[in-house]
Amino acid sequence: MTATEVLDPVIEALHGVLRPDQVLTGRTDRYNRARVPAPFPVHRWAERLPDLAVLPETTEEVAAVVKVANRFRIPVVPRDGGTGLTDGAVPLRGGIVVDVKRMNAVHEIDLENRTCTVGVGINMLKLNEQLAQYGLIYPDDPASYPCSLVGGRIGTSGWSLIGARYGHTRDLVLSFDHVLPTGEVMHVGDGAGGKLTKSSSGYQLKHLFMGHQGTLGIATRATLKLYPKPEAEFSPFFAFADYDSAYACVGALARAGVATFSGAVLFDEWKVAYLRRDDEAYIPQPADVRALACTVLYGYDDEVRAGGRRLLRIAREHGARYLGDEISAGDWAARHDRYATPLHGRTRSGQVVPMSWHCEDAAVNYTDLPAVAREWHAIIGELRAKTDVFDDWGMFCYTSGSTGADYLTEIDVGIWEQQLGDRAWAMWVEAKRAIAAAALRHGGSISACHGSCREGEVDLVPEELGRGFDLMLDLKRTLDPNNIMNPGKYLLDRAYPDPGATAGTGDGGTP
Repeated sequence: MTATEVLDPVIEALHGVLRPDQVLTGRTDRYNRARVPAPFPVHRWAERLPDLAVLPETTEEVAAVVKVANRFRIPVVPRDGGTGLTDGAVPLRGGIVVDVKRMNAVHEIDLENRTCTVGVGINMLKLNEQLAQYGLIYPDDPASYPCSLVGGRIGTSGWSLIGARYGHTRDLVLSFDHVLPTGEVMHVGDGAGGKLTKSSSGYQLKHLFMGHQGTLGIATRATLKLYPKPEAEFSPFFAFADYDSAYACVGALARAGVATFSGAVLFDEWKVAYLRRDDEAYIPQPADVRALACTVLYGYDDEVRAGGRRLLRIAREHGARYLGDEISAGDWAARHDRYATPLHGRTRSGQVVPMSWHCEDAAVNYTDLPAVAREWHAIIGELRAKTDVFDDWGMFCYTSGSTGADYLTEIDVGIWEQQLGDRAWAMWVEAKRAIAAAALRHGGSISACHGSCREGEVDLVPEELGRGFDLMLDLKRTLDPNNIMNPGKYLLDRAYPDPGATAGTGDGGTP
């Protein structure tokens, strides 16, 4: 069967449930919905094209699309902004990309219960612009804050930079409507109510449908927890002459017991060097600065002032040099800009080239951060010794709360994507596998927020989860009997005797 013979009846069926402007088959439409920030060999982009894209506007339309996909056994890949770094929104076998960006309405703002109900196609920036008039915020704050969507945050179980105070996506999303892989619709949350934060009536299913990277269906409408907009913010930056002092200081700041503490970040020497030499750096520093620490407090003015004094005293005791209000406030305010900092950099030869940015993330306990940092830099160092395609842009470590558990640990890697041939890609996949293995050796998790769907780290998911991975296979087979939802991700094809049985063209159709 040719691609046209497969797709014509699918398109005809979709026109029966959607308007013509909601079904997109053009080359540009498909290319625009296949690209993500994570680098990939340019000459292989066509491998990851969908056959078509759809723009549903309601839960019912999403359900109808999924039912059509089941009828024709064609893959479905949800796309909620496409800002992910682990290819969750990338089609591996063609099929239908379900772009939810038109499902972006704010359906309700409940001022008494401090919740709002929204379509998952809205992003946090636009949502908070509407909440501001009521003195409220939705405090899910990723680096991709201006462009990632609520649905994508659910699909990845995302990490918030201020999660130490407000919690992360899994804590802030109370419930959501969800289209299962069969096209059935269910409400996912704690108990029967949409605005409950705790229920012991049966299994806690909400977390099952968060972080699945589109392999278990599509969230369509979510109810979110809101907080009062902070009256004051304090975001001090501190400079250190060595990494060990900065590391000790970040741990002390996190354990200080300050109620308004919202998060802290550790920049290692490699990251400071990158920021120093980069022409868009926000923290120009003298050569004697080897590490940086940043923290942020949110709350009422009087409590933020008191907490700030305590953190400043702790930092001084650890040999910190306060950088001053202007640099501190400016850098923290610019934290979202760095998501788009790539497309420039330097290779080891000193040549200025257009490089794409990528980062590998893991959940690592505080006590293991120095060892993991050494091993990760060594892995990237081996890559740099072999080719100019890669560059080490340093590491961030983010606190998750007031304990040493669960630091989001990231190493940023510059990748000369135009030179990323098959040989360099194979080396990168092997490096990703080594980075994941190092995190596991130190009692961490392969991923704290991005997910682990890509070649390299995904190979170690069964090792990390053990019997839990077998349960994932059982659940996938039960909920998605035809393997239409984002097939090829998380090694879940192992749940099926014939994983390639879906009817997508497998090559993104004809460019």
